[in-house]
Amino acid sequence: MNKNILSFLKYIILLGIAFGLLYLAFRGVDVKKTIAEISDANILWLLASVLVSLIAFFSRAYRWNLLIEPLGYKPKFKSTVYSLMVGYLANLALPRLGEVTRCGSLSKAEKIPFNILLGTVIVERIIDVISLFICLVFTAIIEYDRLGSFLKDTILTPIMEKANQLVGSTLFIAAAVTGIIVLAAIVFYFIRKNKKSTEESKIVHLIKGLINGLRSIGQLEKPWAFLFHSVLIWTMYFFMAYLCFFSLPFTSNLGWTAGMFVLVVGGLGMSAPVQGGIGAYHLLVSQGLMLFGLSQQDGLAFATLLHTSQMLVIIFFGGISFLLLFLSNKEKANDLAGENKI
Repeated sequence: MNKNILSFLKYIILLGIAFGLLYLAFRGVDVKKTIAEISDANILWLLASVLVSLIAFFSRAYRWNLLIEPLGYKPKFKSTVYSLMVGYLANLALPRLGEVTRCGSLSKAEKIPFNILLGTVIVERIIDVISLFICLVFTAIIEYDRLGSFLKDTILTPIMEKANQLVGSTLFIAAAVTGIIVLAAIVFYFIRKNKKSTEESKIVHLIKGLINGLRSIGQLEKPWAFLFHSVLIWTMYFFMAYLCFFSLPFTSNLGWTAGMFVLVVGGLGMSAPVQGGIGAYHLLVSQGLMLFGLSQQDGLAFATLLHTSQMLVIIFFGGISFLLLFLSNKEKANDLAGENKI
C-alpha cells in the first residue's frame, strides 16, 4: 500500500480517536455555556499564561542547543527556535511527527546530520519523562488522596478492564503472535542484508547517529545550565496552568497544589497518541479539577481555554517559524547558486 495512503489513514484514525475522547469529555455538558464562560475569561491573565509558555519554548530550544554543541555543531539559536516551533506545529497533524520534523528542519538549516539530531531529541524525551515522573511523585506527596483516586478511577481501572477483556480474546492472542513473528522476520531480514552489504546500511547509520546523540548527555559543556533549563521548562509549564486559573472566576480560588495537579494530569493527556492531546487533555484535566470541587462544566471550560490558547500559540508561531525557515533556506540556496556561477 502507498506510504502516503498509510499516513493519511493513520491521521484519520488518530483524529477519530481524538474526537471520540472529546465527545466523552463533553458528553452531557452544555457546550454553549462552556463557550460563554470561555468568552468571559480575563484576557490579561490568559496573556500571562501564554507569555510563560513562550519562555518555556525558548528555554527548550536553548537546552536543545546544549545537547547538540558537545557533538561538534553550534546551530544558531534562532534556527533551533524555528525548528522547534515547526515541530510542535507538525505534532498537530500526527503525534510524534514533530520530533522528526524539527530534526529535519534543523538538519537542513544548519547542515547537521539528521540521525545525530534525532539522538538528542530522544535524550530530551527521556529527560521529559523523568521530569514528569518527579512532578507526579511530588504531587502524590502533597495530594495523595486526590491523585490516588484519580489515577485509579480515571486511568488504571479502565485500562485494566480493557486489558482483561483483550487478553482473554482469541483475536488478541493471534495478533500478538503475528506481531512477534513479523518483528522477528524484520530483524532477521536486516541482519542478513547487513552481512551481505559492504556499505553501511541506512539503519546502521541511523543507529550510530542515535548512539552519538545519546552520548551528548554525558559530554555536556554546561551541565548546570542544562539542569537549570530543565527545571525552568517545567516551572513555566506549572505557571502556564496556575496563571490561567485567574482568568476564570470559578478557578481563581484554586491554589498551587491544584496547579501541580493540572500539570501532571495535563502532561499525561498531552502524552496520549492523538493530535495535540485533543480530547485526552480535556478529559483528564476536567476530571482532575472535579476533585477540587469544580463541576464538569467548569472543569471543561478551563481545560478548553488553556488547551486552545496553547494550540493557537503553536499554530501562530509555528506558522511564522515555518515561513522564516523557508525564506532562510531559499536565501542560502540563492547565495550558493550565485557563488557557483562566479
